[in-house]
Amino acid sequence: MVNDYTDTLQKLCHHLRQLAGPDAEITPQTDLIDELAIDSVKLLNLIMEVEDEFDISVPINALADVQTVHELASLIHQIKSAKQ
Repeated sequence: MVNDYTDTLQKLCHHLRQLAGPDAEITPQTDLIDELAIDSVKLLNLIMEVEDEFDISVPINALADVQTVHELASLIHQIKSAKQ
């Protein structure tokens, strides 16, 4: 279970680095909006990439509570786990 979450987190960080730039410092506590400047358009692009990569569907309303990289990785992990 932990490895699966770690794998999810690593893949998510890879996608975030492409959006935020190679110099962005990304940790589980990194704030998506304040620190990475992920606006609504970038967020939708990120979610589409994540949905394709993990073969899941992320409900838009679930994103309302997501502020950090960890929260987004946890959400993706929960959706993946529920699908299996």
